[in-house]
Amino acid sequence: MTWVAAVARLRACREPGVLVTVATVRGHAPRDAGAKLVVGRTGTWGSIGGGNVEAVAIDRAREMLAGSVTEPELMDFALNDKVTNQHGVQCCGGTVSVLLEPLPVVQAVAIFGAGHVGLELARILARHDLDLHLVDSRSEMLTEQRLGVLADAVAQVHVHHTPLLPEEVLAKLPPGTHVLIMTHDHAEDAAVCDAALRTPGLGSIGLIGSAAKWARFRKRLATEGGHDEAAIDRIKTPIGLPGITGKEPATIAVSVAADLLRTFAAAGDRPS
Repeated sequence: MTWVAAVARLRACREPGVLVTVATVRGHAPRDAGAKLVVGRTGTWGSIGGGNVEAVAIDRAREMLAGSVTEPELMDFALNDKVTNQHGVQCCGGTVSVLLEPLPVVQAVAIFGAGHVGLELARILARHDLDLHLVDSRSEMLTEQRLGVLADAVAQVHVHHTPLLPEEVLAKLPPGTHVLIMTHDHAEDAAVCDAALRTPGLGSIGLIGSAAKWARFRKRLATEGGHDEAAIDRIKTPIGLPGITGKEPATIAVSVAADLLRTFAAAGDRPS
């Protein structure tokens, strides 16, 4: 497996890793600058030349994973028989610097409802390195032409057309996914809210709408859904930053996106 495929595999499996790159080489070394190795919690893919350099780099990468280190690190190695090595002697005669770059698990966001606000929100979030799931029961909201504005997305965009039960997508979302509920139908919103509270492992849950809408939903979630107050309080509504009162879709989307990014920051994870 190539290092590119290994990085993609770790991302798809939502596992952290470290990308190890031979940054500079002076003199003789096992591999040239640019050689790469991907280190996961249990596996490695690629090679930076084997021997002490690779073994030490793997050890440090695993320490970084265990400690949730987020900043890159640079390690220098002298390849001669006068250096005390942890994993055997490498006496090629040159020097090598190795860059270790953490590959964190990216945030995942699911937007239920790709209408005017949902699409504007997707356009903003798509500029960040995250997994973005767009869910809608209406096929016309998810056409290639309409979603063409996301063609240059940094995010990995996943489209889910669910004409009957949009809430069934919840069980398929990655662990920790943040859910934003803004469909065209209040009954659909209510069904997704109920299902989200029954789905373990989700991140935050947000609902768009008025205080009157939430009062009805809250009563229904308690009486018909059987959810207790603590569970219902997991749903944040209204969503967005306080004080931003504009009703234009783009204004609402900016407010909701900023609020969500603030949630990421509070958890110590800032998408780039």
